[in-house]
Amino acid sequence: MADLALPKAGHDMRERALAVLLGAQLEPIVDLVAWSPARGTYEVASAEGHLGFRRLSEGTTDGGRPRWVYEVETLTGRSPVERQDPTHFGGLEAERSVPHPNRRDNSYPHAFDHLAQLFDHRSAPDLVVLHSSSHYWGDEGGHLGEHGSLGIVQARAPFIAAGAGVRPLGMAEESCRLVDVAPTILELLGCPPPPGAPPGGRLVHQDGEVLNSVIAEPGRARHVVAMLLDGTNPNVLYDLARRGEAPNIARLMDLGCTYRYGAIASLPTVTLANHTAILTGSHPGHHGVLHNAWVDRLTGDQVITNSPANWLSAMKWLSPSVETVHHAVHRGLPGSVSVSVNEPCDSGADYSIFDQMRAGQPVDRPPRAEELPDATARFVRPSKDYRWSSLIDHTAVDQFCGIWSGDYGGRSWQVPTFTWVNFTLTDAAFHEGGPYSDIAAASVRDTDARIGRLLETVERSGVWEDTAFVIVADHGMELANPEVTGDWDVALAEAGVGVRDEGYGFLYLTGE
Repeated sequence: MADLALPKAGHDMRERALAVLLGAQLEPIVDLVAWSPARGTYEVASAEGHLGFRRLSEGTTDGGRPRWVYEVETLTGRSPVERQDPTHFGGLEAERSVPHPNRRDNSYPHAFDHLAQLFDHRSAPDLVVLHSSSHYWGDEGGHLGEHGSLGIVQARAPFIAAGAGVRPLGMAEESCRLVDVAPTILELLGCPPPPGAPPGGRLVHQDGEVLNSVIAEPGRARHVVAMLLDGTNPNVLYDLARRGEAPNIARLMDLGCTYRYGAIASLPTVTLANHTAILTGSHPGHHGVLHNAWVDRLTGDQVITNSPANWLSAMKWLSPSVETVHHAVHRGLPGSVSVSVNEPCDSGADYSIFDQMRAGQPVDRPPRAEELPDATARFVRPSKDYRWSSLIDHTAVDQFCGIWSGDYGGRSWQVPTFTWVNFTLTDAAFHEGGPYSDIAAASVRDTDARIGRLLETVERSGVWEDTAFVIVADHGMELANPEVTGDWDVALAEAGVGVRDEGYGFLYLTGE
């Protein structure tokens, strides 16, 4: 570790911090604390118990990744991640019946895998602190709607697939992981494995697997349109579609397959880490975009990726050992065009608005929000602005429809093989009002109307029967309790523990 500007903390320093974090006064706001004392061994603790486990490899999966198995080495008290059931709270009524589940009521799907992958990154923190499901940290930038944790409601995103090559299964009693989306898209397109990869491999590196239960005919789709509804709670989304408030999303659900139990985000369950996980099929600890903020241990510098000031350069942290769906499409399907609409993880795409901005080219400014179609609500908040997100998503529709119509940005376009569209409005609204709020429902209605414009454009292009559609989010969204406030940084400082807290949960212990 001598070559690191910020080396890993020692045992004594970590134990001092743990004693503070797991103390009774922080119990309402601290759910779990995780760390890795040595490669291949992992620890996770709560105020109720401590679990140590080991990761072992038993060959490889069909996709070529190690087939990990996990062995519990030590257990004191109650396991902090006792329940790992992805079907838990599988429906809006069940979810709302326990609005702020404690860890005994909660579930942590794929907890071992998702904790371990994070510590594979050389810049992983000394301790990862996960907020309790009820913690409201508005004074530190939090909101009524929250995510970031392993807990099921914060980790579960929607998953809908429809169209060419997709089995029309309706509402399937299934769940998956967000890292499974990229290899499944490539299977729908018939993209071959990379050179030297096993038959199930679709990317140069992947943690995910092809969702074969979804696919009726590999390679049947000549085009895939994937839409990310940032920050959308799937139980809320499915319920709004069922009640007729999202008719275009409901159309795709009726046409294809919806996973009732959604797609589980990787840890941390935050924005750009999981946008990148979806598009690379790799966990954050492997693709390199570790969190919204972290410390580069080689330099000691702070890294901030998920901010408008840094989106243009965020992908410089992408590991050279991974590829995006855009790269894979070009490698495996020569002559293809891939498009990235309003997405910072745009590496390998033929079109990206961020590429245009990097090149210093002017970007057309949309009209005022009050003049936009499909904008039915207004509110202003410094960090989450419904009107700003409406403008951004309006430009997404313009980009998509222009490119798919064959003439956009001063050049001609063939119909793209792969198109990725990032919608931001849902995240702004679900954060502001919480997942069950009127503003959250309004954001789904507005986004659904914009999706309708995309579907109309695909139909006009004449390739509807050859197009598959995918709808996902980057994480879920859970309602915080405004009465449960607090800040562990204060307690650590009072105890004399030197720490850099990045992303409000990645703790780098400095000893100062």
